[in-house]
Amino acid sequence: MTGRAIDRRELAGLGLVLVLATACRFIGLAGRGIWDSDQGHDVLVFLDWIRNGTIPLLGPATSFGDFHHGAIYYYLLAPSAFLSGANPTAMVAEIALAGVAAVAVTWWLARSIGGPVAGFVAALVMAISASAISETTFVWNPNLIGLSSSIALAAAWRAHTTGRARWWPLAALGVLITMQCHVLGITLLPPVAGLWVQSIRSTPPGQSRKRLLWAGLAGVGILVVGHLPLLASELGHGFAGSRSIVAYLGQGGLGVSLSLPARLLFVALRILAWPLAGLLTSGLVIGVFAGMIVAAGIGWRAGQARGLERTAARWLGASLLFGWIVLTFGVARLSTVTPLPVDHYHSFLDPVVFVALGIGAAAVWRQGPLAIRAVMVAGIGTLLAWNVAIWPPAVSPDGGWPGARATGDRIEASLGNRAAAFVSLPDFKSADAYRSPIELDRAGSTAAATDAPGSTTGVIASGRLPADSGLVIVCDALFVRDCGGPAEDAYLGSARLLPTVAMRLADRWLASPYRTVSVYLPTP
Repeated sequence: MTGRAIDRRELAGLGLVLVLATACRFIGLAGRGIWDSDQGHDVLVFLDWIRNGTIPLLGPATSFGDFHHGAIYYYLLAPSAFLSGANPTAMVAEIALAGVAAVAVTWWLARSIGGPVAGFVAALVMAISASAISETTFVWNPNLIGLSSSIALAAAWRAHTTGRARWWPLAALGVLITMQCHVLGITLLPPVAGLWVQSIRSTPPGQSRKRLLWAGLAGVGILVVGHLPLLASELGHGFAGSRSIVAYLGQGGLGVSLSLPARLLFVALRILAWPLAGLLTSGLVIGVFAGMIVAAGIGWRAGQARGLERTAARWLGASLLFGWIVLTFGVARLSTVTPLPVDHYHSFLDPVVFVALGIGAAAVWRQGPLAIRAVMVAGIGTLLAWNVAIWPPAVSPDGGWPGARATGDRIEASLGNRAAAFVSLPDFKSADAYRSPIELDRAGSTAAATDAPGSTTGVIASGRLPADSGLVIVCDALFVRDCGGPAEDAYLGSARLLPTVAMRLADRWLASPYRTVSVYLPTP
């Protein structure tokens, strides 16, 4: 299938799919995506870089253990951040554009394996996918993985099928970005490296094999150079991140209550269902249906296809199996249901799922009788309709970036000209969701002070507030009971914060369906 020329009908189909993908992602960019501490933190990192020249060496902190993702996420978003002055909407536009590009690359990969129908189906479902859309509508490090993973897979497949070694460094670059945008992306490295090894083994000794070896060495160089910022940070901080990883692994991660068979089944269904039907727990029936269809299709093509399609099906199937085993035993959170999202842990496998669906559908279209074709079309239509029904709303429930700016305005109005410390409850989050709009919109504002003890970025070493300072407490009801009074009172009465004067409540409101903001001022 690889060498077949692209005709006008295919180009028209691809154009239609890309228009759909663009329309689904570029509507209401400012307010469609969620706005929480992670998004606020990233904006503050860019502001520090733009205003003070502080180049980030580490990416965002992980939600498990005590280490960080890679800094390449910030470097990739730097163009939109610097051109816009760290405007979040501009950065989301870059992420959305990457999402559209991921649809095109996935189309190419599926088409090169299973033909025009495979490419069209894979790209169409990815363009409409509620999960793929939601992953490109807000600022977050995993949201670039769709493009980087599809590039890694497509470049590796192109290198393997054409024997052109120059594609392998591009595959390595895709793997590097995936690994740095989320630490679990390292799971993509063995499947890509494995295909390179297979290419070496199938190439006779001579210049072609030497080129492959040099290309592999170049790929290793890309991975090493890409991790130099992390190495620089580790050297400057006594290898704190490495020690945290070792400690986390030594403790066995997080415990789970599910039995091993139940864990294996649940994680497998999450991986296969997420890109096609969204959260498994929110659509169990269609999620199980989608997962079974993909598993059956890839198994069928791995056993019955011939030539390159069979090789591809086995490679993609092995990639899914490897990711499934690693995530089942290595990431306990995927075996549980938590208030925090965890399905992005396996988003590097999403392009594999879309491509697997495409090549299976193409095989049915080529070989199946009319009735079976009709059933297949109906099934894909059902998946598309389901995804349209669960698309993310036009405006995020928390108001997105416009909601955060409105909250920042109200905080400043309550504080007047006072400096303020920002506190988050629970203390494993930061209050950056509402610090960031104040910092961004009002450069040099006295209200944009540092976080107080009790947040992950606390820097007030003495634990005491200056006499005329205000205090802003952001309480998240997803993790803290009694927001809006008792939780704040408990914090004020704790030893973590010792105001130099008595504090009074100046304002309190529900800034989002689950975040309460309280502003305290010194008592006259």
